[in-house]
Amino acid sequence: MIGLSDIEAAAARLAGQVLETPCLESRTLSQITGAQIFLKFENLQYTASFKERGACNKLTQLAPEERARGVIAMSAGNHAQGVAYHAQRLGLRAVIVMPRFTPGVKVERTRAFGAEVVLHGDTLEAARAHARALAAEQGLTFVHPYDDDAIIAGQGTVGLEMLRAQPDLEVLVVAAGGGGLIGGVATAAKALKPDIEVVGVQTRRFPALVNALTGTGLPVGGNTIAEGIAVGAPGERTLALARRYVDDWLLVDEEDIEQAIVLLLEIEKTLVEGAGAAGLAALLRHPQRFAGRKVGLILCGGNIDPLLLAAIIERGMVRAGRLARLVVSTRDLPGQLARIATIVAEAGANIDQVQHQRAFTLLAAQNVDIELVLQTRGPQHVDDVMQALQQAGFAVSRR
Repeated sequence: MIGLSDIEAAAARLAGQVLETPCLESRTLSQITGAQIFLKFENLQYTASFKERGACNKLTQLAPEERARGVIAMSAGNHAQGVAYHAQRLGLRAVIVMPRFTPGVKVERTRAFGAEVVLHGDTLEAARAHARALAAEQGLTFVHPYDDDAIIAGQGTVGLEMLRAQPDLEVLVVAAGGGGLIGGVATAAKALKPDIEVVGVQTRRFPALVNALTGTGLPVGGNTIAEGIAVGAPGERTLALARRYVDDWLLVDEEDIEQAIVLLLEIEKTLVEGAGAAGLAALLRHPQRFAGRKVGLILCGGNIDPLLLAAIIERGMVRAGRLARLVVSTRDLPGQLARIATIVAEAGANIDQVQHQRAFTLLAAQNVDIELVLQTRGPQHVDDVMQALQQAGFAVSRR
């Protein structure tokens, strides 16, 4: 089991090779959650993820014969880029095995760092087995994404930096998948400040660590926007560290993570992926749990698909009432749509989409449902628009 000395040694190796990211207070998020929140911006690393730390720490400790043969890793995302980037920097051959379903943008980013990408299998397990087989066949050193002492120690340097920047932190809230980040951070934090509380966060769809540590049998699997922590089983080393140092565990839903992504983008002007927003999602889901305390959150990654981000933003606007769908029922006469549009404009809203529905309705044949998607200032503004339409004699409902 690693200790503080391993993490401090890792920090010395990483000096000048990875970014010491800022850890800053967010006054607006503090007001929203009722806790004093400090954000650790690991999404500002060159590959936009904390995974660089563990990869760099591992690669810099390879023996000369291992460096000569090269390394291999299995990953569908951030670990792949971290290994590929630092292998390129250090002049090492890197082979990355990725499942066939890996988005093309992640494949190309990994190749851009000089790695040899092998697409194999339809699951992470199949890709991992193939990577192990290639490692044995070609004499490559396998770089595990989390269950490796050098990897864990590298990730633990995040905790050192947080407490050096903000020594008064009372709680660290850390997203957990395989456990490399939370294992390293918790080890460092508890050594430096034994009374600090460490809280792990997992998605309700992938509670593998929660199951292992609490004895629950929650189902594991499914689609999640937090794919960076969608791990089916924790590692042996990381599980031991979590059992020893992590004080509590919380589960969050997909909606919580979506809300957190939008808040960070809107308030902090910073882009995170699903896993990177999980810590804030826990505070939004359980505000009383952290009220009045100084809380450190790690924005652990910022690699998110642009189309997914667009969908999350749009859904966030719907939840906030800034994008609303109304159905106006009226006589199917010339000029009616123009009247409706004028009323909406005078009420200060903007029409985003409009659709006439004549066939799929129970209205009389002379009538029509006009579906409007409106951009508004919020729920009260939506009510004002509806009232203006009703006062003009239109039947209007919200969907």
